[in-house]
Amino acid sequence: MKMAATGQEAAALDGAVRVPAPPAVLDLKRGAEQRGDVGHDAPGESAVSAPRRPAGNNDGGVETAEEATEPVQPDIDELCRDMFDKMAVFLQGELTATCEDYKLLENMNKLTSLKYMEMKDISINISRNLQDLNQKYASLQPYLDQINQIEEQVTALEQAAYKLDTYSKKLEAKFKKLEKR
Repeated sequence: MKMAATGQEAAALDGAVRVPAPPAVLDLKRGAEQRGDVGHDAPGESAVSAPRRPAGNNDGGVETAEEATEPVQPDIDELCRDMFDKMAVFLQGELTATCEDYKLLENMNKLTSLKYMEMKDISINISRNLQDLNQKYASLQPYLDQINQIEEQVTALEQAAYKLDTYSKKLEAKFKKLEKR
């Protein structure tokens, strides 16, 4: 519930809030006298005029009838057009922002797609190179097997050479022994 402003607040708001009322609302009694309607009020209406606020009086705490009257309704068509224009601008901005977001997402998707295509090409090249290496290894396998056989034969030959060397040393020692005799 709003309460009327008092003191300095009312004085400050007085100039800022005051909306001019139409002359017909302010001077009801004078308008009725000019039309000749004095005393011919409709049933249930009173002929008492609203108290007027003096121009120089700044009491601040008293709300007068002039302040309590409703302001004149501005042209509703103009306000509706203004509201629809502003809503159109707002919605256009929202739609533009959404379109920009979708364009950004589209660009990001395109770039991601390009990156994945590059990665796909790289993986295809790696796969080809791996297949080539496997084929070369398969073609070298007989030679590698021959190298392993030669290595085994060399090891066996080396063992035989050591045995022959030991046997020749024993034989030489026996020969020297027999010579001395």
